[in-house]
Amino acid sequence: MGNQLTCLWKDRDATRQFTTAVSLHGHTNRSKESLYFISDFASERPLLRWALARLDRAAQREGAIKTDFWKAYWTPPLAPHEAFTVERKQIEDGMGMRSLISLTDHDNIQAPLLLRVIPEARRIPVSLEWSVPFAGTTFHLGVHNLPTAEASIWLERMAAYTAQPRERQLAELLAALGSVPQVLVVFNHPLWDLPNIGRLAHRTAMRDLLEATNEFLHAFELGGLRGWKENYEVIELSRAYRRPFISGGDRHGCEASGLLNLTNAASFSEFVDEVRHGHSHVLAMPQYAECTTLRLYHTLLDVIRYYPDHPIGARHWDERVYHPDSQGVSRPLSMLWERPPRFIRGIFSGLRLGEAGPVRRTLELALNRGSQVPQIESEVGRKISGQEMSL
Repeated sequence: MGNQLTCLWKDRDATRQFTTAVSLHGHTNRSKESLYFISDFASERPLLRWALARLDRAAQREGAIKTDFWKAYWTPPLAPHEAFTVERKQIEDGMGMRSLISLTDHDNIQAPLLLRVIPEARRIPVSLEWSVPFAGTTFHLGVHNLPTAEASIWLERMAAYTAQPRERQLAELLAALGSVPQVLVVFNHPLWDLPNIGRLAHRTAMRDLLEATNEFLHAFELGGLRGWKENYEVIELSRAYRRPFISGGDRHGCEASGLLNLTNAASFSEFVDEVRHGHSHVLAMPQYAECTTLRLYHTLLDVIRYYPDHPIGARHWDERVYHPDSQGVSRPLSMLWERPPRFIRGIFSGLRLGEAGPVRRTLELALNRGSQVPQIESEVGRKISGQEMSL
């Protein structure tokens, strides 16, 4: 198995032996991002819990709407072509390489199908991030490069499992996906406890999932917005289960992916074949070395920013966040209130101070003391159980 990780900020010549860079796991405004985490976050913060309870009472009084964060969701700010262009510019304009880009919205394939009509994106693979309920939690699998003619059928099969999970059928479905040579199945951010069930419960469920399905998974993802400590553990996990590690930007905002793959493959299917045979060369971009907290903060600013050039109905943040109305139909928040509550406006105003030049530079100076460079450079540059990590 040939697995390698290279840091571009240390080796500017790292790309010379390759022709192509691959961007995996990016999201567009067609992706529905759950808001269930707000309940857990508020439960530990009395003031926020009080404010949300007050908002809930007002919503029920004025519109007969009960707040339900499990059914509410937000959508990333970039449309499919904008998301594609962000990744393409980093690779083609910034690195002078050919680009292969796979966009993976949650449980839908609308973005790649829409992009297929644009000449520069006509070869984009049909991909998605599949939500997989398992053992009391939910894992995410990146399913890349579905056969175009059969993509809708595969999507229906995956959606049926998500709606009514029967764990015995999961291995059968993954085996069927793996029988298609051009398909790549990646275990996305395997160590991230998304539903917050607790570290021990998550790790136990993950091991059970891998025991049942590892032979049908082709790679484990290093997350472009996950910290180095977690990604280092994923590298060890991939070694233990004899699978290559692969890049995944998990981009939800406007910043291009912090991790890419390098290849000489002429097509996405050729790249898939490389990975399925155990070969993967991950490239860490300079932004990945920055403080993860700072990068997540910038992503949050992207999400709540006003975009004057966007179509009407998608410019303000509350036009991109959805909640069921009194009839259970998902509507933009902008249709459910006259204006955002005062406490939300106050929080967002405070957050937006970070976009001002002096405040932004101060935050960068302060938070980038948490740069991941020292830790990465102390561990990259030696072989780890046969998986080469070089600078």
